Amino acid sequence: MADLVTFTIDGRQVQAAPRTLLITAAKQAGIEIPAFCYYDGFSLQAACRMCLVEIEKTPKLQVACTTPVTEGMVVRTDSPQVAAARKGMLELLLTNHPLDCPVCDKGGECELQDMVFRYGAGESRFVETKQHVDERQWSPVVFYDKPRCILCYRCVRVCDEGLGVGALGVGDRGSASEIIPNRGDHLECDECGACIDICPVGALTSGTYRYQTRPWEMDHVGTICTFCSNGCKTTLGVRNGEITRANNRDKSGVNGEFLCVKGRYGFDFNHHPERLTAPLVRVNGKLAPASWAQALATVGKKFAEVKQRGGKFGVIGSNHTTNEENYYLQNFARQALGTSNIDHRRTGDVATLIDALHGHAGALATTADLYTTPAALIIGSDLSQQHPFLAWQLRANFRHHQAKVFAITSGPIREDRYAAKTMRAAEGEELTAVESFREHLAQQKSLVILFGDSIKGDAVRKLVAFGDSLGIPVSYVPLVDYSNSRGASDMGVLPDLLPGYHGVREAGLEPGLAYDAILSATDLDALYVVQENPFAKTPLASTGAFVVVQDLFLTETAERADVVLPAASAYEKAGTVTNVCGEVQKLKAGAKTMGAKTDLEIMGLISKEMGVSIGIWKHDTVFAEVRKSVPGYNVALPVVETGGAAPTFPVNGRVPLEDRPDLISSDRNTLFLSGTLGRYSKMLTSVLEYPGKLYGQPVETELEMKEAQNT
Repeated sequence: MADLVTFTIDGRQVQAAPRTLLITAAKQAGIEIPAFCYYDGFSLQAACRMCLVEIEKTPKLQVACTTPVTEGMVVRTDSPQVAAARKGMLELLLTNHPLDCPVCDKGGECELQDMVFRYGAGESRFVETKQHVDERQWSPVVFYDKPRCILCYRCVRVCDEGLGVGALGVGDRGSASEIIPNRGDHLECDECGACIDICPVGALTSGTYRYQTRPWEMDHVGTICTFCSNGCKTTLGVRNGEITRANNRDKSGVNGEFLCVKGRYGFDFNHHPERLTAPLVRVNGKLAPASWAQALATVGKKFAEVKQRGGKFGVIGSNHTTNEENYYLQNFARQALGTSNIDHRRTGDVATLIDALHGHAGALATTADLYTTPAALIIGSDLSQQHPFLAWQLRANFRHHQAKVFAITSGPIREDRYAAKTMRAAEGEELTAVESFREHLAQQKSLVILFGDSIKGDAVRKLVAFGDSLGIPVSYVPLVDYSNSRGASDMGVLPDLLPGYHGVREAGLEPGLAYDAILSATDLDALYVVQENPFAKTPLASTGAFVVVQDLFLTETAERADVVLPAASAYEKAGTVTNVCGEVQKLKAGAKTMGAKTDLEIMGLISKEMGVSIGIWKHDTVFAEVRKSVPGYNVALPVVETGGAAPTFPVNGRVPLEDRPDLISSDRNTLFLSGTLGRYSKMLTSVLEYPGKLYGQPVETELEMKEAQNT
């Protein structure tokens, strides 16, 4: 490492790495230099002039955001000359800025408001009438108020550099300059809202939050997004039990402040008018409201009767329920119901990868690795659409560290724009194309391979063998769809595997029916479905089966049920989830829906009604058992409890699984689509881009697929 540069700032002698920007070096020393246009991680603008500082032997004030530290430099950040310059800049910024702080959505969080309070004048020399331009709506989620804009260009840079979209630009020149969409009068973009959160003032405001409440009136609850598998931290603003806003401005969690449209705006499903708030029991062929006591008694009695006469059960778990609930569910199926007929919707072949990596150490990449890896290979995934945070990490890696990115996909993807090499390959033929990348990949210091659902079964083993043959360190990310798809697999919601990928025969059990076989079985006596909607695509063959569904909405599956139990969403419960890279994070309850119960509590109450004891149904108790009994999940508890992400280390040995590549299938979600849950978000379905496209091709929604089946 190069020798550190020694310099003096506000009378303190400090050190920093050569070429470090003065604004960054000051921050590292605990000294704040205010700025509007500067934003860590993006290109330098030097537009706002708020970061002016006095540097000894320099005739004029200098901007700290573009000035690197040098040996012996003497800097003053709080001199009278600096304070006067900042006061003057604020006076200019307020020339046409409306003084509507009492109604501005940024009130209480506005950087301009803070700086004016700190440096500003009590009155202005400008007495001319302020120029006014009417507010514009660019999309259902983005509103623009030109007079409030201070032209810091943060929004332009986060959209162009951070997301690779380039939906915003600057129109006109001089005092007439303004931020404009690059597509006429509306946005065509990811609708992620990053431009709103990065805006230092109230120029860009949110369609969900504007004029609703104030920051100090909300409880701020940090939890994990309930949609895709990337595991982004989202901070919910909750007022009177209802979610009003979501963001991650404190940069906590694996994602920093990044959130896609689902994480920032998709929360409105939680208070959708169709949420189930009371159990439903089928009476005379129709579902009718019932009390919890009545519904639980009906389920417990029927399950006990089916078990007593040796009837056949089927259990379908969820990709959205917590690790504790998944662990408890497989215990409930195997102990309370006495069946191994349990499975979930598998969207990626995690188990086969664990088996193929036996004997390898550290071969599963984390989300942080994607920002630091020298090279990455994407196989069979439209990453920016299906895994937006992982795509964000790779783009940041390319910008900051010049990472080499390679891609093999069936169609064009956003990563093509900066990839070192790309190739088109039909689904299932990617491994042939991978071989042609050998020379380029073998030249890298290390490599992360991200692969989608087209790489499954024996193809996973061939991919690992290819990685071994490169002679460099290779790690892998098996891409799965939903918030706890990885956890459902790790927790043993599988017919042939127990938690931690142990075979069921190790416990003296026989493998049960898989997902497709459960639905196609004609002799099923009872089916228990937990927050899943299998009947949206496949009808149940056992027409006489007793069906129990616990879910948030009356889905196609719930409509067929004999008993429907209203379940709490991920935003209403505690517990843990495991993201696509195997990192465990903690959920915290924010909102509440009257009448709904957590899946863990529902399972515990059903087992009680059956007269079976399978353990206490409290998430802390179950998680303690998970840490003790599931290989790889003995994670550092303080890391998880304080909102961090703790990587798991799955069993480093053979997995006694039956290869079923036919069961591995992604739902092909886009940024604006997320299985059944996404259709209940008004914001997701209202944007112009819904439901979106993968590889430039239209994507069918579940409803469209259902309609096609009916016709």
